[in-house]
Amino acid sequence: MALTRILAALLALPLCLAAQAARPVVAIGGIVHETNTFNPKKTTLAGFEEGIRGAEGIVRGQKIIEEFSDANSTTSGFIKGAKENGLELFPTIIAGPQTIGTVTDEALDTLTQELIERLHAAPKLDGILLFLHGTMVAESYPHADAEVVRRVRAAFGNDIPIVVTSDFHANVSEEIVKLTTAVVTYKENPHLDAMQAGELGAKILAQTIAGKVKPVQAIAKPPMNYNLIFQNTDEEPFRTVTEESRKLEKNPKVLAASVSGGYQWADIPAMGPSVVVVTDNDPELAQREAKRLGDMLWATRDRLNLDLPDAAEAVRLAMAAPEGPITLMDTGDNIGGGSSGDSTFILDELLKQKATGWVVVISDAEANQAAFQAGIDGKFDMLVGGKTDDMHGNPVRVRGRVKLLSDGRFIETEARHGGGRYWDMLPTALIEVEGSTRDLPNLLMLTRKRVIPFSLHQLISQGVSPERQKILVAKGTIAPRAAYGPISKQVIAVDTPGITAVNPKHFQYKHVRPGLFGIE
Repeated sequence: MALTRILAALLALPLCLAAQAARPVVAIGGIVHETNTFNPKKTTLAGFEEGIRGAEGIVRGQKIIEEFSDANSTTSGFIKGAKENGLELFPTIIAGPQTIGTVTDEALDTLTQELIERLHAAPKLDGILLFLHGTMVAESYPHADAEVVRRVRAAFGNDIPIVVTSDFHANVSEEIVKLTTAVVTYKENPHLDAMQAGELGAKILAQTIAGKVKPVQAIAKPPMNYNLIFQNTDEEPFRTVTEESRKLEKNPKVLAASVSGGYQWADIPAMGPSVVVVTDNDPELAQREAKRLGDMLWATRDRLNLDLPDAAEAVRLAMAAPEGPITLMDTGDNIGGGSSGDSTFILDELLKQKATGWVVVISDAEANQAAFQAGIDGKFDMLVGGKTDDMHGNPVRVRGRVKLLSDGRFIETEARHGGGRYWDMLPTALIEVEGSTRDLPNLLMLTRKRVIPFSLHQLISQGVSPERQKILVAKGTIAPRAAYGPISKQVIAVDTPGITAVNPKHFQYKHVRPGLFGIE
C-alpha cells in the first residue's frame, strides 16, 4: 500500500508541477511617497531608505514576501490576493512609505529604473501590480505616480495589464487612469482597509489575465479641496459617500468604486478628491456612477467649515475634562503628511498651564542623545523640539529625569492606519518631566527618527500606559484615531501652525486648478 501511494504521488508530480508552471506570473512593486510640496526639504534616495516606519525604507526581492506577509498593508493584500486567485508572485522593490518634500528627479529616476530592471528580470510576466501612494511629486513631474506608470508602460507595452492600488489621499489624475488597466484606492480614513484594497487589486488583475473581465474606468474630480479635517470616513459628511461606493460595488458589473479624499499639501493641478469607477466593459456605467459620486462630494461643500481650538484653548479644554484620556491632534505637525515631528506649540502650553498626566512624542536627535548620555535616572535639562525649521515653534526647555532608554522597536499586530506591523523609532528615551505625580506623570518621549503615531504600542513599548494618562498628544489629524480613538474620552483636533496646518490660508497655492473650492 505504501509503495502504491508513493508511485501515485510520483506520477501526479509532473501534473502538479505543470499546473504550478501554468499559473500566471504577476510582479508586485511600488514607490510610495506622500509629497508635501510646502516642505522645503527635498526627498532624496537616502530619504526613501530611511522611511518613517520600519528599519528599512526600501525592501527588495523575496524579502518583500517575508516582510509583509504577516502585516495588514497594501503589499500584504497583494500577497494574500495572489494566493487566493492562483497567481505566482514575482516581488521587485517596495520603496517607502515616506513623507517629506518634493522628490528629487535623481531619486525618482533611480527607483523607477530599478523597478523596471527588476520587472525585466522576471522569466515571464502576465501582469503588474503597483502600490503607488498617489500623491508623489517630483522636481520635473507634478504627478510622479503617473510618470512611474508611463515609464513601466513604455517598457512593457500596452498589452500587459497594470493595476495600481493607491492611498485614500491620492490626488488621482486623468493621466494615470488612462495609463492603467485599473486604479483602486483605499475607502477608509483611518486606512484600516489597506490590505483589502491590495486584495481587490490582485483580484481584478487575476480576472483580467484569465479573460473573465475587461476593465474600463472613468474618473470624476469635483472642483474642490476636501479639507483633511473632514476626511474621516467614519463620520459625516464623508461617510455617506463612502457607504454609497460600497453599495455600488455590489453591482456585478462594477469591479471597483474608489472615492479618495485627496491631499491638500500637494500644490499640483490634480490636487483634490476624486472618484474612479472600474466596470466590466461598460464605459457608460463607469462614467455615470463616477459623476454621481463626484456630485455627492460636491454637494457636501456647505458643511466644510473649519472651527478648531488653538493650542492654548485645546490644553485648557483637556485639563478641564472630568476624566481622560483626552487626545489632542497636533494637526500642524502631521508626520504622515510630511511634517517634522518636532513641533512644540502644544508641549509649550502643557508646561505653561502646568498640566499633569500628559504624553508628548518629539523627534529630536540632539535631546535624545543627551538623555542617553545622562543614563537612566540621570538629570535631564535641555531645549527640546523646534529645531528643524521656523514653522513648528521654538525649542522649549524641559527639565526632569531619564525614566527609560530603549532600542525604539515595537510591533503592531492589529489593523491600524496603513497596516504596518514592524516599527523602529531608533534608540528612544522617555523623560519624566517636572510637575509629575505618581499617578499622573508628565512624559516626554524623544526619538531619533520621526515616526508616524499610528500605534499605541509606540507608547506601550516604552512603559507608558496610555489609558491611564489624562492628556495624549498625537502628531496627526485623522490617521491616529484608529489607535487612539478607542481609549479616548474625547479627541480634539487642534489648529496648530506648521507645514501641515489644516487651514489653507497658511499657504500660497500656485498650481492647483483655478477657482478650486476650499482654498480661498
